[in-house]
Amino acid sequence: MHLQYEDFEKIMDIGIRLSTEKNRNRLLMTILDKGMEITNCDASTLYLYEHDELRFKFMRTLSKEINRGLDGEPIDLPPVPMKEENVCSYAAIHREVVNISDVYASNRFDFSGPRQYDSLTGYHTRSQLVVPLANNENELIGVLQLINAMDEKGNVIAFNEEYEIIIRALGAIAAIELTNLSYMEALKTQIYSFVEALTTALEERTPYNALHTRNVEKYASLLADYITDLHREGKCEKTFDPARKEQLMLAALIHDIGKMVVPLSIMNKATRLDTAIGKVDDRFALLKALYEIDLLRGRITPEEHETAVKDLESELAFIHEMDVADYVTDADCEHIRRLAGKQHVGEDGAVVPYLTEKEAESLGIRSGTLTLQERREMENHVVMTSRILEKVQFYKGFSMVPRWVGAHHEYLDGSGYPNGLRGEELDLETRLLTVVDIYDALVATDRPYKQPISRPKAIQILKDMAKKGKVDLQLVEWLDEALERESGKAQ
Repeated sequence: MHLQYEDFEKIMDIGIRLSTEKNRNRLLMTILDKGMEITNCDASTLYLYEHDELRFKFMRTLSKEINRGLDGEPIDLPPVPMKEENVCSYAAIHREVVNISDVYASNRFDFSGPRQYDSLTGYHTRSQLVVPLANNENELIGVLQLINAMDEKGNVIAFNEEYEIIIRALGAIAAIELTNLSYMEALKTQIYSFVEALTTALEERTPYNALHTRNVEKYASLLADYITDLHREGKCEKTFDPARKEQLMLAALIHDIGKMVVPLSIMNKATRLDTAIGKVDDRFALLKALYEIDLLRGRITPEEHETAVKDLESELAFIHEMDVADYVTDADCEHIRRLAGKQHVGEDGAVVPYLTEKEAESLGIRSGTLTLQERREMENHVVMTSRILEKVQFYKGFSMVPRWVGAHHEYLDGSGYPNGLRGEELDLETRLLTVVDIYDALVATDRPYKQPISRPKAIQILKDMAKKGKVDLQLVEWLDEALERESGKAQ
């Protein structure tokens, strides 16, 4: 038998397939399947070199309908030690192709194992072609053992020597691609470890918001999986293959990394006045003492003193109420404005205001705890996230992460920040991150400045935002369905 043009064409096609396969198991199975196809053999075993041993990865025997390891389950056979009397170990040690025409007529190697297997199963092992899998740096990856080549009539024959170089070339290509996959996995691991380190640092930096990153990752994964399931059912064109989802998960983990540069006084601001409420309390105690002095010195009457003290107590109670209020009304704002105008003037002309300008501004925040300037500093975390990620060299599998992360506070109507992007300018992943980021902020239980709300209420708020053109309504509905399905599984 001589190699035909079709054989070379087939080999080229296999080489292309191996070079484009990114799944390690599928690549290994391709080596086994194509090796059997090229040589027209009945059986094969693929070993991987691990811990100075050859470990069984895949086994296939067509005539016996045996397929082991192909669905990922481990093969419960002892590994092959690296001893030269074993044909597979010899091929591995010497990086040499071994072609045995008849194992029962050969005393070159110890074939007691195949003979014992034959006696137990009724199989008859005759010819073997054993090929080491070594990369371009001559690093051993594994061994491919092909068994019982067959002619066109199905008779067992020796392996054609012309196929040795072809199978070896196949093994070399596969070994190189396996090495490249290992490098890619190592690179991914390095990127993830970097992200994990930054995320941990952010969580350690503030006691609040500690679970937010993990929750955004969890909800993003849940929603991506739900979309993929809908796609399988023919209900959705969108889908997340493993590579796309992996990139989304990295983006979720790193989406708030710019908060590393936000001042803790803003990050940890639990109420409108936060730590400044203590200064207000001290000032009102001072004011009470000043009015007491005024009474003792006859500057005010007992009635005026009593009125002033009652007013202080009332205003201080109002300040404490506004400090933690969910929402500040127009009437409250007017009250704060009047309060900010009150002051005590001493005999020497010294003025002690009831509230400073900054305190009045903080108390007048309609909702939340941040002033306009503080909110701008907080929003700047998105810009800082982009700046930080610009310094990171993401390989092509994660190249979209900075784009998605830098836009996760943008809205569909262009009213978001930092760049006012809108509509089709926002990728599906960006819109998904926006929805789950807002959802977690609404239901979070570790925010000192707000009480958590229920899932239905949070979803309704997101739907209201969608009706106003802020977020993607379809994603909100899918998130609601995904959460409902998840809660059903937990019951």
